[in-house]
Amino acid sequence: MAERKAVIVGISGASSSGKTTLARLLRDIFPSTFILHEDDFYKAESEYVLSYAFILFFTLYYSPTRDGLLDWDCAAAIDIPGMAKALAYIRQHATFPVSLIQAQKHTSRTDHGTKPFVDSKEDKNSVGQCPVSDAKREEMRKKVEAWLQPGQPGHEVLMQSQQQDGDGGGGLKICLLDGFLLYSREMQEVMDQLDVKMFLLVSKAKATQRREARDGYIVWPNYAEAHAWLFEKGDVEAKLDGAVLKEKNILAQQGRGLDVDMDTTFEWTVDTLLEQLGRFAKGN
Repeated sequence: MAERKAVIVGISGASSSGKTTLARLLRDIFPSTFILHEDDFYKAESEYVLSYAFILFFTLYYSPTRDGLLDWDCAAAIDIPGMAKALAYIRQHATFPVSLIQAQKHTSRTDHGTKPFVDSKEDKNSVGQCPVSDAKREEMRKKVEAWLQPGQPGHEVLMQSQQQDGDGGGGLKICLLDGFLLYSREMQEVMDQLDVKMFLLVSKAKATQRREARDGYIVWPNYAEAHAWLFEKGDVEAKLDGAVLKEKNILAQQGRGLDVDMDTTFEWTVDTLLEQLGRFAKGN
């Protein structure tokens, strides 16, 4: 097996649970970190329409639509095999796939193989205004900075190998993948590629309140259907099923309720990532 060059971290949760905000905050305080979005793997509309027509022709009982329109907020709209292949490539190369062979398999997203088939929509700017306080952000920055010092796990995992490689860009990188469907059953192929799986909780009321402050669009029904299997009795606003989470190695703030404040959630996210990255130190 090829040597690993990146750690793949999944951050998932309902729409407006804070996934992208937390991913950008983590990127700002962890070195050698980049973000990939589930949205980067939506199928081309023509591909999805043909797929939908094919399925509908053979079974009238399957219909990836809502209100008579194509449903883009379900697993059927995502190129799951393509995402899994991209993550495998990132683990080995610590960058987005760019080879001509891969590009030819995704001609709808490339220009004769000269561009990566994963062309992330990520905003390259820092978070700026966000629901996490400046004090908490500074506290977490200092915590990570201390973890990266010589003699600490972070130095060995993220820094020391860079010095040994001598190429200025070696060592383990961190790829943060955010998306609201990462832990649906249909995404098992993708889950198999994730080294760390973090799941953010939020109530429907809070998610709706946050979303209305932005554009008013929320995909709660899809989220509830896709994640019922992670909760006791299938209720996504009730208690998580600890046995299922343990089996799938999905990490969440269990026992804290649904609407944990963002300062606490950010601290939990940082602490969880520090602990999980520590597994990649030599001897662990």
